[in-house]
Amino acid sequence: MLDIKGIYKTFNPGSVNEKHALNGVDLHLNEGDFVTVIGGNGAGKSTFLNAIAGVWPVDKGRIFIDGKDVTSLPEYKRAKYLGRVFQDPMTGTAANMQIEENLALAARRGSSRGLRWEVTKKEREEYRALLTSLDLGLEDRLTAKVGLLSGGQRQALTLVMATLVKPKLLLLDEHTAALDPKTAAKVLEITDKVIKENNLTAIMVTHNMNDAIKHGNRLIMMNDGKIIFDVSGEEKKNLTVEDLLRKFSENSGEAFADDRAILG
Repeated sequence: MLDIKGIYKTFNPGSVNEKHALNGVDLHLNEGDFVTVIGGNGAGKSTFLNAIAGVWPVDKGRIFIDGKDVTSLPEYKRAKYLGRVFQDPMTGTAANMQIEENLALAARRGSSRGLRWEVTKKEREEYRALLTSLDLGLEDRLTAKVGLLSGGQRQALTLVMATLVKPKLLLLDEHTAALDPKTAAKVLEITDKVIKENNLTAIMVTHNMNDAIKHGNRLIMMNDGKIIFDVSGEEKKNLTVEDLLRKFSENSGEAFADDRAILG
């Protein structure tokens, strides 16, 4: 479902602010893989997701989604392949529109909307059933403005919107980092449910080592723009935070310095 072959990205080349953000990243994901990505500040995690999404062009290398070379496609053309949820709960929804209107826009992504796009009775029933499964009480607030929702409710809604039309790849960029621990746990529970029920291929960037271990079937660790550790299956399930810290030290030659990831 995703093939990344030797991608590089340098910001501000030739200046005093030159930053080698990606240094020859290779990654292959099969359909249905749910990969968590861990690493310290500046490791290249978000740059990696942005490169896949086409936010900026890579300097070198190729990116394939479901067998299609998307390396040269701009962000708006890659959007039809991708679902994305950002760290900021305010991103990804229209605050001044109703919940059902936001869902209707997401459902019609990639299709011709015309001048008439009001929510039909059938759609409303589908949205109510979908939101009921989240157990957040949103099914009774379909006409409420999204701007009135809590951060957790909004992230859950954004997640549903991002997957309403099944994407080839779901990108989660620290989508629980701005939430309190209890709300973050609920959103992650919903994330697992949505990914499993729809057999989605997903990449979740996180600062939290415990979350990286608990969720998904595969974990990769990044440092200095490279993947330095890749683990899956039973080996991943049996990992501890101490194991990850040791692997980081062994593979990078330095100590992990991000307290938020360790203590999260």
